[in-house]
Amino acid sequence: MELILWRHAEAEERLDDLARELTPKGRKQAAKMAAWLNTRLPDACRVLASPAARAQQTAQALNRKIETVPALAPGARVEDILKAAAWPDGNDDCVLIAGHQPDLGEAAAHLMGARGPFSIRKAGLWWFSVRDRGDVDEVVLRAVIAPDLL
Repeated sequence: MELILWRHAEAEERLDDLARELTPKGRKQAAKMAAWLNTRLPDACRVLASPAARAQQTAQALNRKIETVPALAPGARVEDILKAAAWPDGNDDCVLIAGHQPDLGEAAAHLMGARGPFSIRKAGLWWFSVRDRGDVDEVVLRAVIAPDLL
């Protein structure tokens, strides 16, 4: 199973957190990362997104079907993120989650066995896979990338 944790791109400042939309720079970041992802994601990759406007707009850059998952809203716990993805034993071969920092950074740290959260840059992603090694699942970090590196 593949799990991609994609932080939303740069968003405007607003009092209503869920209504914050991407800035022009954020739209460019999302488009750049989506172009990179679309050359690598399987067609059947399931795309899940926080209900926040900025996460929805980031995921929409992929031009794929998006499932809105309320549990992925800002403040999502690691357990919520992994449950939404059905990690690691789900039926989907690939799940991409468009969400928020520090939530996704905490999930990435958990998957890597680290103590504190990792920082995921705006529009950046961490791509994991899991391999069945008999009696143990092995987590593999396949990629960490930010849009300014593309």
